[in-house]
Amino acid sequence: MALPEPPIYPDLKGKVVLVTGVGQQGDPEMWGNGAATARVFAQQGCKVFGCDINLPSAENTKKRIEAEGGEMTVVQANVTKTDEVKALVDAVMAKYGRIDVLVNNVGMSQPGGPADMSEEVWDAQMDVNLKSVYLCCHHILPIMEAQKSGAVVNLASIAAVRYIGKAQIGYSATKAAVIQFTKATALIYAKKGVRLNVILPGLIHTPLIGSLAEKYNNGDVEGLVKKRDSSVPMGKMGESHDVAYGACFLASQAARHITGQKLIIDGGVVGNASPG
Repeated sequence: MALPEPPIYPDLKGKVVLVTGVGQQGDPEMWGNGAATARVFAQQGCKVFGCDINLPSAENTKKRIEAEGGEMTVVQANVTKTDEVKALVDAVMAKYGRIDVLVNNVGMSQPGGPADMSEEVWDAQMDVNLKSVYLCCHHILPIMEAQKSGAVVNLASIAAVRYIGKAQIGYSATKAAVIQFTKATALIYAKKGVRLNVILPGLIHTPLIGSLAEKYNNGDVEGLVKKRDSSVPMGKMGESHDVAYGACFLASQAARHITGQKLIIDGGVVGNASPG
């Protein structure tokens, strides 16, 4: 299905945007949520700075975006490590002197309930899904406060607000925490010119579909795609660019009076009576 032309928000032109997790695994012709978000911000005329734990993957995203005329810089960073987040933020500031938008995109989902999930798997999801959000905000919110402007978009999941038919307790718990982190922090910064909102993607067709099939569907990618499509009231999973369009909207002045809110992008799954 062809993508629609991206909505253009003129106020975003020239803004400095930091997106975490811009690399991707799987089909190189597809776009992951982070890569698509970097792409759409670049299409707005933004100066995009991206990071990923896998530098070659991030560099591939940069190459694709630059081939379309976009501006992007990438570095390697593990955003669960405070020294690496600080170095990342310092690199952005050294290059551009400001950070206008932060998109906390990294995430990890592992199967398991509380009785069978190991402590190590639980802790890893806490670090990737929640600590990364805290660390990036910890280092960047003071910059935005000093600027008296800024927008933060965090990525959670509909798994934070409903059971979606499979045991992934660590993912659900951490993504629910991201929502409350966003809401509470948004109120703390509401009078400081900084807005924070959170996107809850539903079933999105990304390059990760292969690894999800291995974890949850005995490696049957085609069967998993069919199953996920049938679980969406609109009849088909969303695309990564649907998430990216939402992030651009929330970062733009079109959303200037929106803070501490959830934007659900799921084709109606949350409103459906049966789990996907």
